[in-house]
Amino acid sequence: MAHLAFEKGTFIGRMLELTPGDLTIGRQKGCDILIPNDQVSSRHAQLRWEQGRWTLTDLGSSNGTAVNGDLITSVTLRDGDVIQVGTEVIVFHDGDGGATKAKRPASAQVAAAEEVALVEEMSQRTRRIREEVAKVIVGQQEVLDQMLMVLIANGHGLLVGMPGMAKTLMVSTVARVLDLEFKRVQFTPDLMPTDITGTEVLETNRETQEKAFRFIRGPIFCNLLLADEINRTPPKTQAALLEAMQERRVTVGNVTYPLDQPFLVLATQNPIEQEGTYPLPEAQMDRFMFNIWVDYPLEHEEEAILASTTMAGGAKPEKVLGKEEVLQLQEVVRKIPVSEHVVKYAARLVRSTRPANPNVPDFIRQYVSTGSGPRAGQFLILAAKARAVLEGRIHVSCADIRRAALPVLRHRLYLNFAADSEGITPARLVERLLEAVPEPSEKDYL
Repeated sequence: MAHLAFEKGTFIGRMLELTPGDLTIGRQKGCDILIPNDQVSSRHAQLRWEQGRWTLTDLGSSNGTAVNGDLITSVTLRDGDVIQVGTEVIVFHDGDGGATKAKRPASAQVAAAEEVALVEEMSQRTRRIREEVAKVIVGQQEVLDQMLMVLIANGHGLLVGMPGMAKTLMVSTVARVLDLEFKRVQFTPDLMPTDITGTEVLETNRETQEKAFRFIRGPIFCNLLLADEINRTPPKTQAALLEAMQERRVTVGNVTYPLDQPFLVLATQNPIEQEGTYPLPEAQMDRFMFNIWVDYPLEHEEEAILASTTMAGGAKPEKVLGKEEVLQLQEVVRKIPVSEHVVKYAARLVRSTRPANPNVPDFIRQYVSTGSGPRAGQFLILAAKARAVLEGRIHVSCADIRRAALPVLRHRLYLNFAADSEGITPARLVERLLEAVPEPSEKDYL
């Protein structure tokens, strides 16, 4: 049976066997694994048994949950993984030899070699994905790359662009190329939460005449969900996505239903039309890893679009990756090592967005009312890892952090009246921030 070995902290030297189910870790009374430590949040993390695997999910803890030194949002655990919850260090052991263990190679060395080979192949596969998507979508390569980064980093994306920019077509094409189950929900003012999650209906058994409730799954039970014009529905319906995006599960009534993996939400939004819309709350906006700007095509691209879309027929994209390979890539992204230098640079960037910080540039104090939280730093690191994997690399540099900074920080900077009156945008401030914040130097390590 799987068990936890406490190697540092309150219960050092103790072992805890895990019984299949949902187990909450925290210092609040009622938690399944109660750890009376001030460095542990009230409800810090959750262990969940799903399809023969144990999954660890951070529950929005104050100082994060780390696995093998990397902060995580949700990750499938492997034998020997080192979990850090506050100052508690716990080792996960999968001792039941079940399905999880049977799927692994005989040795850790073989598994590592296969993962490295997968990463090295990704540059060619990324090129093939671009080629297949290009059969339907002209241009927008940076948008496609950012969507792929969000996917293999196990995040969610918000696509912002004018109507008619082929956002829906691009998402459905990516789903076809990656062999993911795709569903679309058109968000309207009259949309209800159960229209997304599903509902229970009362049925009568024809033989026994007994009545019972049966759950009918909603469109959220898929791999890739397109939330079209998400800001056109009221906050109550917008919030129906929160649990699914963060916990990868849906609760209806008193029953919780796990979502199939991988699960990704790509939402679209019109940047100019605000009448009759409901702007996303800051808490839900922060759930999106990337804010992806879908810009107008270049002149030669627009000419190609007009020529290709007004003719009969057209090429159909072919599958390049499968679900299992996507899941494997999500695990590999978490394992990519990141140097202290890169982590320090990412933290410095995020902290430089907060006006109250004494070391921020003057233009941040002048134009920003609220800066980014720690989740921005987590997404910067994950996005940099994802870009490295897409390019077939197993190392992450500060250049990867800079390339991920705009989509990660753009929707996490809240500007004041001075910025609005002068026409200053968050994107411009991020660009200036990248120019003003230097990489760590030798003196930072003294």
